[in-house]
Amino acid sequence: MKRIKLAYIGGGSKEWAHVFMNDLALSEGITGEIALYDIDLLAAKRNQEIGDLLCGLPEAKTKWEYRVYETIEPALRGADFVVMSILPATFKEMASDVHEPEAYGIYQTVGDTTGPGGILRSMRTVPIYEEFARKIKEFCPDAWVLNFTNPMNLCVRTLHDVFPEIKAFGCCHEVFHAQNFLCDVLEEATGIKATRREITTDVAGINHFTWITKASYQNMDLFPLLDEFILKYGETGHNERGEVDSFLENPFHSANKVKMDLYRRYGALGAAGDRHLVEFMRPDWYLRDAEMIKRFKFARTSVAYRIEKRERRIRELEDIRRGRIKPELKGSDEEAVAMIKALLGFGKLVTNVNLPNVGQMPGYPLGAIVETNAVFSDGKVTPVVTGELPKPVKNMVLTHVYNLETLFEGIKKRDLDLIFTAFLHDPLCLKLSIEEAKELFRKMMENTKSYLEPNFSIN
Repeated sequence: MKRIKLAYIGGGSKEWAHVFMNDLALSEGITGEIALYDIDLLAAKRNQEIGDLLCGLPEAKTKWEYRVYETIEPALRGADFVVMSILPATFKEMASDVHEPEAYGIYQTVGDTTGPGGILRSMRTVPIYEEFARKIKEFCPDAWVLNFTNPMNLCVRTLHDVFPEIKAFGCCHEVFHAQNFLCDVLEEATGIKATRREITTDVAGINHFTWITKASYQNMDLFPLLDEFILKYGETGHNERGEVDSFLENPFHSANKVKMDLYRRYGALGAAGDRHLVEFMRPDWYLRDAEMIKRFKFARTSVAYRIEKRERRIRELEDIRRGRIKPELKGSDEEAVAMIKALLGFGKLVTNVNLPNVGQMPGYPLGAIVETNAVFSDGKVTPVVTGELPKPVKNMVLTHVYNLETLFEGIKKRDLDLIFTAFLHDPLCLKLSIEEAKELFRKMMENTKSYLEPNFSIN
């Protein structure tokens, strides 16, 4: 049994933390302390109580000591692993990110990675991550750092910029859903029921705009099967997580019509969900208006939906904490615990991860954050060199890589003119005149100035 200390920044998380806590309790071979730190101290304390309840269940395979820290320094001190999962600002700021651009005809499905919303969220997040990087360098410089916060790309970029020796990477489960989609393709054609971990994929791109250029099951090429599958489902859609129209109730679902449309066009499969993919392309392709969005069978994730979901989740967690609902242990399909165990020497894991480009994506700027496969083994994360993306796809990815680098440089220098350049050149802003873009940028900064003014001179 290996004992570790794991610091959780954002330890009051209402959603992902509980997936992680379940997986930890069901994992054999490791134990230790989970140090919870969150600016919402009561939320962290609630997670501590629920974590203790989970570890006390008879089906738990290991016990963890959950501790809450009021400040970040003692939580990080001596940590072997750091998990980062925060919401930069509040839903009020997110509402501006997502919905203010609608007055200008810009519709966003997520608004946390790219587009106007992603840029404003980056402005709030990068300064926070600069401080996190300095604290990690001081209190646990040898720790492995797993980031789950969006915007994933600039979070990981900031950690490595401030502390170049940091052992940090970004984790995203979007590719997992694409692998489950490919399992359905395989079953449709052959009757074989496989799990996503049996599907081998070659992954390349940037977070939420990741592409699969090869896919196989036991050396069987799945792309020829995909051609037949799209002939059947390309117009009606297919949802690997349930009914094809379930996106009407759950905006995190889609019918994969965008994914299939892009495959027909480019011969590569978008590995992120449709709601992410559409934000990286021209708005008149998939986001022109409500009718087009309806036709392609995905949904916009409104902030009102997120608020309702959060309040419902808090009530559920309070019922568990107070004993009104019996806690249940349930393993997930996430890979954070598997990554940690592989790094500790428990076997080898190959999975997608966000890291600085050191050559795993040839032809892209070195140091830029890219998403590819990597091999996790005893104390090492080794990125896997990817295959070539189709030239039109590479062009789109490179456009975003360079715009992200411009945005990062602007935020790092606190240069609003440079940040506006990135804002203006984002594909979702292409429909705006320069004056309209300036006006929208000013409005969005004004709406969120209480979280920007410590770092930017808004006036």
